[in-house]
Amino acid sequence: MTTFALIHGSGDGGAAWDLVRDALRERGHEALAPDLPTDRDDATWDDCVETVVQAVGGVDDLVVVGHSSGGFVAPLVAEAVNAKLQVFLAGMVPRPGETAEEWFGDVGWSQTVAEQATEDGGLTGSSDPMTVFFHDVPTALATEAMANERSTGAGLGRTPWPAPALPSIPARYVVTTLDRFIPAPVQRRVAARRLGITRPDEIETGHCPNLSRPDELAGLLARLATPATPRGSR
Repeated sequence: MTTFALIHGSGDGGAAWDLVRDALRERGHEALAPDLPTDRDDATWDDCVETVVQAVGGVDDLVVVGHSSGGFVAPLVAEAVNAKLQVFLAGMVPRPGETAEEWFGDVGWSQTVAEQATEDGGLTGSSDPMTVFFHDVPTALATEAMANERSTGAGLGRTPWPAPALPSIPARYVVTTLDRFIPAPVQRRVAARRLGITRPDEIETGHCPNLSRPDELAGLLARLATPATPRGSR
């Protein structure tokens, strides 16, 4: 049995992972998804790490999964608990000293969004969350997710990522190929340049596969947790 620490992105809480958590448990695994203190203006990276560490306890066989901006937290947690694997799901993989606000400019996000918006008639980068985040999510789930949205504190986005390097723990990257928030080309570029993963795993969803395809995502995570020949180059 593997235990998964599921780390949510900005605006979400642990409940965003409920369907994936249940699907992992049905497969014989354990999954925990705490609410990070990302809604607090005074929250620190240490606060986020401690929240996850306390939730998972002293688990040995642990996989850490970071969705979207949860990618800034996942490697810090993985290092703290000596995880066996870190997984970035449409993840913002950080560099030492980089802030989450700087990340978008550093990875060429704006240009890629503009290029993709030209091709799809402005769907990518839309200001409508139903269009950019939830376009492939069942309406009831999307409505619930929007109703449960948490505020995002201003502090963490401007706080440099504190580690001197990404941990040497094995990493995988899952590209959400229909993503209208962090387009797939950005994700592939980040996976290659920051993780050395030139052949990332993929799931044909928008930005929120935890809601649109939770069972498929759980199956993919379970497979990634099983020792095998890595698909990526790292």
